[in-house]
Amino acid sequence: MMRRLLARMPKRVRFAMLRAMVDCDPDPDLRLELKVAETREELEDCFRILHDAYVASGFMKPDPSGMRVTIYHALPTTTTLCAKWEGRVVGTISMIREGVFGFPLQSVFDLEQVRRQHGQIAEISALAVHPEFRKTGGAVLFPLMKFMREYCVKMFDTRHLVIAVNPDRIDLYEALLFFERLRDAPVAEYDFANGAPAVGATLDLQSAGAVFRRGYRGRPPRRNLHSYLFELALPNIKMPQRRYFTTNDPVMTPELLDYFFNQRTQVFDKLDNRRKALLWSIYDIPEYRRVLPLVDEGAALGHPLRRHQRYSLRAPAELKLEIDGAERIFVFDVVEISLSGFQAESRLELPLHAHGEARVQLGRQDWSRNEVSVVRCKKSDNSRFYGFRVAEPDDAWCRCVAALEVSFTSHDLVQ
Repeated sequence: MMRRLLARMPKRVRFAMLRAMVDCDPDPDLRLELKVAETREELEDCFRILHDAYVASGFMKPDPSGMRVTIYHALPTTTTLCAKWEGRVVGTISMIREGVFGFPLQSVFDLEQVRRQHGQIAEISALAVHPEFRKTGGAVLFPLMKFMREYCVKMFDTRHLVIAVNPDRIDLYEALLFFERLRDAPVAEYDFANGAPAVGATLDLQSAGAVFRRGYRGRPPRRNLHSYLFELALPNIKMPQRRYFTTNDPVMTPELLDYFFNQRTQVFDKLDNRRKALLWSIYDIPEYRRVLPLVDEGAALGHPLRRHQRYSLRAPAELKLEIDGAERIFVFDVVEISLSGFQAESRLELPLHAHGEARVQLGRQDWSRNEVSVVRCKKSDNSRFYGFRVAEPDDAWCRCVAALEVSFTSHDLVQ
């Protein structure tokens, strides 16, 4: 009834009323813990809560497993967060960064407008809160949202969030979180949500702080989502530990992949041959390949598949060059590495085919120093991406790449 009444009001009034109803506790009970879902039990509980919420909303048909598990959950570029109350999972949300399968909403929404801007994109999906905690004034929802924002900015190397939500709920994202629609009219049928209508929207995390500050100016702490999301430190949030400055937290071991995608569901069996082959290109370690679905012999896969031997991270670096007899130092970020080279993002123009020494901080205590050459450049709207070739990688570089090559999960890297 409240939703119907609000729908009749002018947009400005409706949004102001929705913001006035915000209730975000700046001192949540420490029995609430927010972390990356990484164990079988945590993931299964997340998928069960999600299944029940989606079935109740008509966004999926009941599954015999009692879980909602999608192929995107199998990718190392997807992270699932969970909220736990006294050790019990009571809420979940997933972030899908672009991988070999793209984004779920790409099937119905055009992301070209977002892609034209600089920065990584992540689709926010699979949000659900246990029924017992849905009427607690955002006691689980808002901490999850805060954790999601901080994780995306600090750990996931993400600037743009995109979402696909039911038209009945888009007002909450626009009014409270300042998402902007990708297009005016909703999509009539969205297959990823059982054919329900959907609205696509995006949020630029780089400018979001200023937008939230204006929108919540002068509000008391419990009503101020700007101070809650951007300024408050919550001890309830447990960020994952990393040795290297990697940007993913993969948790799917071969055993977990087999359990969720072969034993409990038929997600792998239902894939077409190209998607099966793409999984093989990602998981090229023998332990994984024993549980991956087989590609039909002689299947036409379309374009040739690229082997994924580069690893994503965000590592500060500097390049020392001698130009016209003078030494110059260029500062940039390394965003992908392999044994023989790396890709870097730089706001400054670098001379192509130049040779020099690159010093890269691979982790908090891991530094690498190598002779490199600049081999190519690709420009975006306000940044440049350079490809580098490493002449003879030093021990620190080799250790980092070797660790990334043989690790099942992000947890293995900190052992």
